[in-house]
Amino acid sequence: MKADIKHDVVRCGHCVVRSDRDNEGAEMIRLDEVERAIEDIAAGRPVVVVDDADRENEGDIVFAAASATTQLMAFAVRHSSGVICVPAEGDWLDKLHVPLMVADNRDSMGTAFTVSVDATAGVTTGISAADRARTARVLADPNSVVTDVRRPGHVFALRCRAGGVMTRRGHTEATVDLLKLAGLAPVGVLVELINDDGTMKRGNQLREFADLHGIAMISIDSLVRYRRRRESLVSRCVVTRLPTPHGTFNAVGFSDEIDGAEHLAIVCGDIDGRAAVPVWVHPECALGDLFGSSACSCSSSLNAALETIAMEGLGVVVYVRQGPGVHRSYGTSNREPLASEVEMLGVRTCPTKMPRSAEAAAQILRDLGVISVQSRGSVPELATVLRAEGVEVVDDVAERADLFDDIVAAPSL
Repeated sequence: MKADIKHDVVRCGHCVVRSDRDNEGAEMIRLDEVERAIEDIAAGRPVVVVDDADRENEGDIVFAAASATTQLMAFAVRHSSGVICVPAEGDWLDKLHVPLMVADNRDSMGTAFTVSVDATAGVTTGISAADRARTARVLADPNSVVTDVRRPGHVFALRCRAGGVMTRRGHTEATVDLLKLAGLAPVGVLVELINDDGTMKRGNQLREFADLHGIAMISIDSLVRYRRRRESLVSRCVVTRLPTPHGTFNAVGFSDEIDGAEHLAIVCGDIDGRAAVPVWVHPECALGDLFGSSACSCSSSLNAALETIAMEGLGVVVYVRQGPGVHRSYGTSNREPLASEVEMLGVRTCPTKMPRSAEAAAQILRDLGVISVQSRGSVPELATVLRAEGVEVVDDVAERADLFDDIVAAPSL
């Protein structure tokens, strides 16, 4: 059987075999095609979804809440710790007045737990498989109203982040994305798979479980790639001339279809179809870009990029607007920031690692007709995402250092 091998991915029939690690001797895990998972979800069957090795590195059983039966719920309980979660879009939960569990979320993965609920009618204690299946179906019913659920209960809804796996690579978002791709209500059920000794199932343990029960298994990464290939996540909205101290450039404005952010591509020269176009991706840093903060090199990096493309007569600077705002991004709240916030929100790092920088930039470059780049920015995932988009990466030069390694807290404002 002929297999197409590319970037550590082997396609063979309806399966994908890939390595979850880049190092030599990495564990190879056989994954099923996303199309099969979508078909199974639509048919009311469960699917195993695994996340990244550098995240939770575990697998969840997921299925449509509308398809929850006593038997399916009992199966989920039997192979998990028994905690039943119901991922759903925020609007769906708001309609039923199901609020977040806490206002100040300190979960290491930022999982948006809500208060626990039970269905108001048709349940007894709420803890049985039949009762929890009933609650899941009520949460997924578009005709349900506030009085159809009560709290506290035995089912935990999870609030999905807008944009799904393109904004957060979590099981919550993956579940909702699969449901929407299957044409179902954006309310699902997920449980974390465990071994008999209480440890988490990982790697080939998950594959063996899926094979034993005839369940499709996909990764969140493969779902991201599936959406990226089929969806346009940015749209061009304006083209104008931009005079700067470094020269006059073409500025192309883009609107982000996921979060509404307005990105900007600053273009010098004729880049359409050219080889090895120099590219910088600059995630927005309000304090650095606007005020020239000495706590980071964002302002100088942006100006250096513009100066370089002006001197070379060719290049693109993609300015990705995003982020949580000035205050939170620099840790100016009254509490000590969490480790996850330090990494994600820029207390120790500039916003080069903010979510979706690479995703948005890759789609912008594709829209501009760039087919071959020399990546000079420091968004770590850019080269990987560009290659997945079919763009040749001739060179990947990381120029911006991690500027905050030795800083415990950001400077006061």
